[in-house]
Amino acid sequence: MTDSATYTPPRVWTWDTASGGAFANINRPIAGPTHDKALPVGNHPLQLYSLGTPNGVKVTVLLEELLALGHAGAEYDAWLINILEGEQFGSGFVDVNPNSKIPALLDRSGAQPVRVFESGAILLYLAEKFSAFVPAAGGARAECMSWLFWQMGSAPYLGGGFGHFYSYAPMKIEYCINRFTMEVKRQLDVLNRNLAERRFLTGDEYTIADMAVYPWYGVLLEGELYGNAAEFLDAPSYTHVNRWAAEIASRPAVKRGRRVNRTWGPEANRVAERHQASDLD
Repeated sequence: MTDSATYTPPRVWTWDTASGGAFANINRPIAGPTHDKALPVGNHPLQLYSLGTPNGVKVTVLLEELLALGHAGAEYDAWLINILEGEQFGSGFVDVNPNSKIPALLDRSGAQPVRVFESGAILLYLAEKFSAFVPAAGGARAECMSWLFWQMGSAPYLGGGFGHFYSYAPMKIEYCINRFTMEVKRQLDVLNRNLAERRFLTGDEYTIADMAVYPWYGVLLEGELYGNAAEFLDAPSYTHVNRWAAEIASRPAVKRGRRVNRTWGPEANRVAERHQASDLD
């Protein structure tokens, strides 16, 4: 690792496999599989391949919310993809998601399997499939899409930027931490101002936009992301975001969805794989 104060970028960048960092062993500048490995397939039409990170939780929360509404077709198998072991680079997973990121969904309910990757795309696909948690048309739908895509565009600053330099980078770089902290606090202020006038992100209706944003920003303020980041970011000052997060966290389906594909934390909160409702009971 080069001292950032003296580093001069080369004319052409080359990959340094010894660059360090918490995820150096799985990061690489090329795509495609590293090994052959078929994905398992369970008994339900919906096959989810994921991990209980914020992006993975979005989808399991929605699936549990759909089941709570009585949509039997939303039953699913949730298979664990251990990204720290490089399982996202197996040939079967890359066939479902060429970007090698969790979550990835395979819908086998039709004549031909349908693959869906990117968490926001999965949320929209499932919400439209079951006609739930997404407005059908008009301004309400536009508002829901705007907040959903806001989260998808903002998460790289929170996770890839702030989270990386604050928690995972092999050295603390003041400039990087300050740069991404400023942006994350601006995003929290965007949410706080919006939620000052609304129960949920789009108004009185709980939607996939809330399910997308909560596992990142709600859980961040609850103190469950990046060590003591909540204190560092002055979490109590975002009163409306905290109120919104507390309401979402209390939903039974959210509690269930947050446990799926989770391999850390208290044992009662860990359900590495979910293949039937009783796995969460």
